[in-house]
Amino acid sequence: MTGNGLSDEFRRRGLGAAVGFGLRPAVIVVDFSQGFTDPASPLGSDYHAELKATRTLLDRMRAHGLPVAFTTVSYPDGPHPAQHFLDKVPSLALLKDGSLWAELDTRLGRQDAEPVWAKLFASSFFGPPLHHWLQEHRADTLIVCGATTSGCVRATVVDGLQHGYRVIVPRECVGDRASGPHEASLFDMNAKYADVLGLNEVLERLESAGTAVD
Repeated sequence: MTGNGLSDEFRRRGLGAAVGFGLRPAVIVVDFSQGFTDPASPLGSDYHAELKATRTLLDRMRAHGLPVAFTTVSYPDGPHPAQHFLDKVPSLALLKDGSLWAELDTRLGRQDAEPVWAKLFASSFFGPPLHHWLQEHRADTLIVCGATTSGCVRATVVDGLQHGYRVIVPRECVGDRASGPHEASLFDMNAKYADVLGLNEVLERLESAGTAVD
């Protein structure tokens, strides 16, 4: 069973209900760094469309005074607790502290006040102070963008739910190296962990979101 038939079956079984937006959305952009967005990198793919869509969302968030943050994957020289992750994905070793590959893609237009947190593992909640930052900004809704859909995005989405947030994934703002894992992860997240929505719907919802988050 595929496509709408599978979606209908999931809904019949009580999966995939909409959670919706709360009053205070925030955005985390997961690992849209040069190592992932430059096709010359062994980790990279062409995310031109996803970056453009994410920039549209970020500019709308900024216009409303809503919080924006970023993560990048970056590893120090010498021993560190993520060594087994690098053993599993050796190309991650490219992402060294201070390297170009660990820097955010400039197409995101990051502002000086927007934090960038380095992480060693998949979830943006494991290491970076994301939960504390969301609490500081009184955010109740987490919009997740970035790469990859089946990896660090999905891990962040699951942990976002487990930390008590409504989680939104704008479909156009996430990407993966292959369509199969991308689509399967979007389906699974929408069934169990988040609302996967079109970017236009997310932008419309921001018009009614609270802006006094600081």
